Parts: sequence; C-alpha cells; structure tokens
Amino acid sequence: MSLKDQLPRGGQDQREKAGLPEEHRYEIKTEELIIHAGEKEIYGRIAYPVTDGKCPAVICSHGYNGTHDWYNPQCDMFAQHGIVAYCFDFCGGCTRSRSSGKSTDMTLFTEKHDLLQVIDFISSMDRVDEHAVFLIGGSQGGIVTALAAEERADQLKGIMLYCPAFGIPDNWRGRLGADIPETFDHWGLTLGKAFFTSMKDFSAFDHIGRFKGPVLIFQGDEDSVVPPESSYRAAQKYEHAEVILLKGEGHGISESGVAFAMNRMLRLIDETVKRSAV
Repeated sequence: MSLKDQLPRGGQDQREKAGLPEEHRYEIKTEELIIHAGEKEIYGRIAYPVTDGKCPAVICSHGYNGTHDWYNPQCDMFAQHGIVAYCFDFCGGCTRSRSSGKSTDMTLFTEKHDLLQVIDFISSMDRVDEHAVFLIGGSQGGIVTALAAEERADQLKGIMLYCPAFGIPDNWRGRLGADIPETFDHWGLTLGKAFFTSMKDFSAFDHIGRFKGPVLIFQGDEDSVVPPESSYRAAQKYEHAEVILLKGEGHGISESGVAFAMNRMLRLIDETVKRSAV
C-alpha cells in the first residue's frame, strides 16, 4: 500500500484536460441498457467506442441516494479512449432511481447483488474483453464495489474508488443500537429495517483483501463524511493499493479533481491491460 499527496485544487489538474488530445480519440455511441436480473430491472447507460474487436470495460457504481448520471461524462471519456463504460442505478438506491425496487428493500448486500449481475452481463457482451473488466465506485458505491470485487476476484482486473464509505456498517451499528425502527429517513431516502439488520455483525474491513489486482483510492483530505483514515485502513488490506490524497477536496470531488482522477484511472487501465498482454 502506498500513499501519495496530490496537487491542491486549482493546480495543474485544473489547467489540463483528461486523456488524449481530441484528434486521437474514438468516435463513441451511447445507449440506454436495461439488465434483467430475475424480477429486477437494472437501468443504465452504456458508452462505447466505434471500433472493431473487443475492448476493456469499466462499470461505475454511484453513491448513496445518487444515480448513474454523475458518471455519464466520465463514461463518455472512457469510451473516447477505447473503453466500454457502463453506469447504472442501484435498485431502490435513490428516490430518482430508474431501476426497479423500493428504497426500503435496499441494503449494501442487495446493491452488491445488483453489481454482480451487471458484472456478469457486461463481461459477456461481444464488444467487451472479459479479461479486462474494471470497477469504479464512489462513497456507498465504493464499499459495494469492493465487496463485489471479492466475489469476482479472479475475473476483474482493477478497482478504482472515490471516497469509499467502508465504515458504513460500523458507524450505523454505534448510532442506532438495538431498537431499530421499521423505516428510517436519512439524507432524503427512506431506509428499511433490513438495511441496518443485514450489517449488524458485519465490518467491511474484515471482508476485503482477497482481490489481488490494483486498487486505486481517491480521497479528499477535507472529507467530513468519509475520514481519510478509513481509506488508509482499507488500503492496508490489499496487496496493491494506492491512496491518492486530494488536497482541498471534500466528499464531493470537484470537476478539476475528477479530471485529475480520470487521468490516473486511464493510466491504470492502460498499464494493467498492457501487462496482461505480455
């Protein structure tokens, strides 16, 4: 595990655009893509380069009460660099979710199941290189991404996380105690009792580390939701993890911070795919 302090907001990452010059980028197409998983419908958007042959793929998982929309610009950028990119709404994961399901049925583990279904579907697509699939997740989507990677450790090539909320189970266990209500409103989303009971005796830090590929964690040093110490602790569980501390960033990464992260993620994907081809 390594730790790097990166440029403060307003530095070089703000003056440079992410990725290749525009004249070297692929033409892309975007489409709605609904994945049917049993009785569930998982709504998402796919972006892909106009090219022959199979491409690497990234799958992006949003945070608590978020949607796939936050990742749309990033997915377009990945596609312009020859990478198939899919972002989706977790079932019951947001008041604005376009996937099926109710928020009162959502838990970390239903979201993990959603992501596993997405991984299997995207990996099987004709245009995707099944041996070059990467995951991206932010906040609650970060912990879900890490947990899903444990179950697909031999299938995935790398995971990249924005301010991953590994401490969710530990934090809630201390807040609610034994008397858990049937529903609980938190940050604009109504949660069901199962959200809390399902992780009563669960700590994410005890269930990560089997994944042996590269892990890249972007962490704001002013994050008041996920303290940097949580990312450091998680990184120590992995063999090949790097924490990139973004100075001046909070839990919501700024546009310049995302541009900086995009460059690092594109580099990780490129280097990992090239190593695998040797």
